[in-house]
Amino acid sequence: MIGLIAVGGCSYQLSSFTPKDGADMEQTGALGRPQQQAEAVPPPEVDLVYARAVAADALARSGKDDSVPWHNPNTGAGGNITPLAVSYTAGTFTCRDFLASYVRGQTEAWLQGEACRTGHGKWEVKSLTPLNRG
Repeated sequence: MIGLIAVGGCSYQLSSFTPKDGADMEQTGALGRPQQQAEAVPPPEVDLVYARAVAADALARSGKDDSVPWHNPNTGAGGNITPLAVSYTAGTFTCRDFLASYVRGQTEAWLQGEACRTGHGKWEVKSLTPLNRG
């Protein structure tokens, strides 16, 4: 049995897509100039409290790349905590880096964090700041 492939198509003149001289053009803004990115603003502290608590717990019990969800029931904000690497030593502390996603309404952000194990064996978040994408 021989298979056949049918190929069809349409042709357009390129000039049909370009404006004529003197034609009125309406700018929609859909493809305007790129706006400069605003400096990343950290999420409100009321939400970061929940993210830090889950991060400390997640780092204590999870391995690399195990994401753990977090949620603030009071504001509706939430996201995931994802450890980035195995632990390392910083001075006398054992520490781990992690990423945290943040979603609240139309706001979405990525945060980078570091947590270290205290003398009592508990993990404590030392920093949680907007991810530097530059």
